[in-house]
Amino acid sequence: MGIVVRQSFLNLISIGVAFFIGAINTLYLYPTFLGSKFQGLVIALLAISNLIQPFISFGTQHAVIRYYSKYTRKNDKDGLLTLSILIPLVIVLLFVPLFLAYYDDIRQYLFQSDQSLSKYAYVILFIAISTSFFEVFYSWLRVKLKSVFGNFLKELYPRLLIAFLLIFYSIGILNFESFVLFLIYGYYLRLLIVIIYSFYVNKPRLNLKFKNDFNEIFKYCLLIFLSGAASSIILDIDKSMLSSILTVENVAYYSVAVFIAAVIEIPGRAMFQILSPVVASAINKNQMKKLEDLLKKSSTNLVLVASLFFLLINLNIDDFYNMLNQDGYSIGIPIVIIVSFGKLYTMSIGCINNIISNSKYYYYTFWFSLFSSVLAVILNIYLITEFGIIGAAYATLIVLAIMNSLKIYLVKVKFNIHPYSRDTIKIIILSVLTYYVFSNLQLGFQPVINIIVKSSLVLILYTLSAYIFKLSDDVNIFIDKFNKNW
Repeated sequence: MGIVVRQSFLNLISIGVAFFIGAINTLYLYPTFLGSKFQGLVIALLAISNLIQPFISFGTQHAVIRYYSKYTRKNDKDGLLTLSILIPLVIVLLFVPLFLAYYDDIRQYLFQSDQSLSKYAYVILFIAISTSFFEVFYSWLRVKLKSVFGNFLKELYPRLLIAFLLIFYSIGILNFESFVLFLIYGYYLRLLIVIIYSFYVNKPRLNLKFKNDFNEIFKYCLLIFLSGAASSIILDIDKSMLSSILTVENVAYYSVAVFIAAVIEIPGRAMFQILSPVVASAINKNQMKKLEDLLKKSSTNLVLVASLFFLLINLNIDDFYNMLNQDGYSIGIPIVIIVSFGKLYTMSIGCINNIISNSKYYYYTFWFSLFSSVLAVILNIYLITEFGIIGAAYATLIVLAIMNSLKIYLVKVKFNIHPYSRDTIKIIILSVLTYYVFSNLQLGFQPVINIIVKSSLVLILYTLSAYIFKLSDDVNIFIDKFNKNW
């Protein structure tokens, strides 16, 4: 886990800063300068782009991770990297005319609640294409364990871009139409940067002669594409349906709440960037003991850190929204609590997603995702209609709970391993006790001061307890090294 921990820590810094910038955007710049209507519009456009992205990339970025370590000859590796570009390129050439042919119908459907916003629907296609190719070239970096800069471009760059655009909008340099255009330009600049860096790190020669297992790779891409499309539905269908069933303002309220809850995922997003190729290598070499070790350690570390984030968020949630001080947004407080439980459960399963997608059982991801996406659509339609914005949160929680449970069951049956240990129970007990101690602590300061003071106390008590009781070997080693260097 050494290289995983080191690069995960670097990625964690990048993602942490990204979330900080994102917090400024989501909690202050968006509501203050754009307002809930245009904030909801931008978020809805990006969410729908994410729904389309898997249809363009076609799972090729995952195929690079899955098969790169399997090949030993450079020609075979070059062929794989060449294929990862050609397939999305062909899809773009076929998809764009189809999108343009039905453009009027698409934009009218997506913005039923406010047709005046439908003129911005073109953003969806441009962002989707850019993001698709970015993911492909980013996978080239990941297989070389050079994910740090790529992770910066993936996580931090878009938030910095939006922050600058919002500032320029606020001082009158940009109107909203220009804001949208420069958003597109910024995404394509990011694509250009990752292309240049990818070729510098992992430059392939054009090779159209593929190995005899081309059919296997194509089948893998097809199933990963289908499961990725289904997963995108799970992640973003709530925002898309809120804009259609209710109003784009509700998208803004909901997105702020989900953003706050998503902080829990920061450690996982940092770790999985580097862990995926390590898991793929262990599977390809049939190192089952190493695989079990990776699963349990990743689960323990993520439960420990994600639980801390869960506590910091939910113990300070009222002060977060008091600090936001925007009309209508406080409706999201129960959404934060509901969704954060789902995010915490997702982190607790460790690298199970990496194990499934990089094993011969990868096709199960399609069936899980298909089932979950159908369930997500049904639940969102029913629960949003019945309970409004809160219904979307309950739909998310239910889908995450079922999907993660199915993955745990699969890995247990096929590999005879599971993510949990006695340390998991200890961490849960520590988290419950910590929440009990601080849940009734009321401070009479300004919201920012309240958050700083309470978070500091929680951090000290939780970290010290985790260290004393040795709940994670990796965390203890990291703290010891930090203290030694300090």
